[in-house]
Amino acid sequence: MTLHAEEEMSDDNLTIYDIEQGMLTDEILERQKDKVTTESKYHIRGLTLDVEEVEIIAKLSPTGTLVNIAVYIP
Repeated sequence: MTLHAEEEMSDDNLTIYDIEQGMLTDEILERQKDKVTTESKYHIRGLTLDVEEVEIIAKLSPTGTLVNIAVYIP
């Protein structure tokens, strides 16, 4: 989680478990590829533990680690 994602989680009263659930119930809305780094970035929509929609922007780092860049309630 980036600091930006953690701040957005706090603003929307989301927990890490909500984000995890959102990733498990996800639908990939859009995939982008950075032209410079060739990293992939994903715009994902899923459901929180309270069955509320959550959107997540995540990317795969060069080491293959998933990094949550932003999370929010649409």
